[in-house]
Amino acid sequence: MKKILGILLIAVIALGGYSLTKYNDLMRAEEDINSVWGNVESAYQRRADLIPNLVNTVKGQANFEKETLTAVIDARAKATAITINPNTASEEEMAKYQAAQQEVNSSLSRLLVSVEKYPELKAHEGFLNLQAQLEGTENRINTERNLYNNAVKEYNKQVREMPTKIAAMLMGFKAKPQFKAEAGADKAPVVNFN
Repeated sequence: MKKILGILLIAVIALGGYSLTKYNDLMRAEEDINSVWGNVESAYQRRADLIPNLVNTVKGQANFEKETLTAVIDARAKATAITINPNTASEEEMAKYQAAQQEVNSSLSRLLVSVEKYPELKAHEGFLNLQAQLEGTENRINTERNLYNNAVKEYNKQVREMPTKIAAMLMGFKAKPQFKAEAGADKAPVVNFN
């Protein structure tokens, strides 16, 4: 009887030690996600901070389309109102966040296309500088989103692999959502010079 209790005690201690090790691994992976998510938010915030300067520069053009500027301002306001906690984010919350950011992207694209009608604005040094900063920021956003997706992939692999999956379920660790490609991103744009 003592032998059986001894074996059970050793098994419980081994299982407890294994669970603590896996808890620490999952916690580190989750902290990596939090850190990278902060960089994603920082890149999006940089874009949001550049928008008022861009709008004010463009507003200086007397007959510039006001509805285009309003769309940019409104999209920025909606996007900055949405926040996500990467520890508790759901697929739906991530999709909502991504849709708001895409709305900013679309309105900025429309703004930059409409600028083509204003040669003096296109030549304005302040506008050109802001346009270059926005382009660089979009590259940063893409880089940070990719780093976030990689961190989530590594975490999700741990949460789903056996036997860690059992420890993750017992300790409340769940898979995290990733950024997904925008609808239609799999199709090349049509370029027509006619």
